[in-house]
Amino acid sequence: MDVLWQLQAEPTLATRERCRADRERLVRRPMVALLSDVADADPRYEDFSVWHYRTGSWWWQNQSAVIRLGRKVEIGVRFSLDGLRIQGAWWYPDPGQVDMFRKAVAAEGSGRELSAIVEDVRNKGYDVSGDVMKRPPRGYPTSGSRTDLLRHRSLIAARSLGCEEWLHTPEAVDRFLSAAADLDALLAWLVRHVKSAA
Repeated sequence: MDVLWQLQAEPTLATRERCRADRERLVRRPMVALLSDVADADPRYEDFSVWHYRTGSWWWQNQSAVIRLGRKVEIGVRFSLDGLRIQGAWWYPDPGQVDMFRKAVAAEGSGRELSAIVEDVRNKGYDVSGDVMKRPPRGYPTSGSRTDLLRHRSLIAARSLGCEEWLHTPEAVDRFLSAAADLDALLAWLVRHVKSAA
């Protein structure tokens, strides 16, 4: 946290260079360690990448990582002064994936299932967002219980896990796994129904 405090606002090049080694040791490597421990606990989470920082100050102030579960379906993780944040996301879709998503939402069985999953995720404190059109696409109902879902071109469920003392202990793995379990049904639905067309 001390390193990230020094990188607030628009840190100068001199500040970044002074913090570089400490940021690697105290911010990025702990994220690698966390996701390695998570993968040891559940092999579904083995395909992860922990991002390096880039030129923009945001990349120095936020340590991000992704766990890939399917084509364009991921768990995103971010550590910043706000603490640890997790999100389940289907985004940056391949050609054809949006059509697959909409057909699955419109279908009675899979659509009702997703609607219930999204409601459950919201009830667990996750913000549900994404790239959303102003109106439902042509050829789909303009009213009904799943109209809002039909407008999505991506789907993201995210929440902060906080910044308490547990973040610096092995309990962080359990907290992460508990949050990932909250997202499991949503991500499994997306992996099943939004297969890559590319």
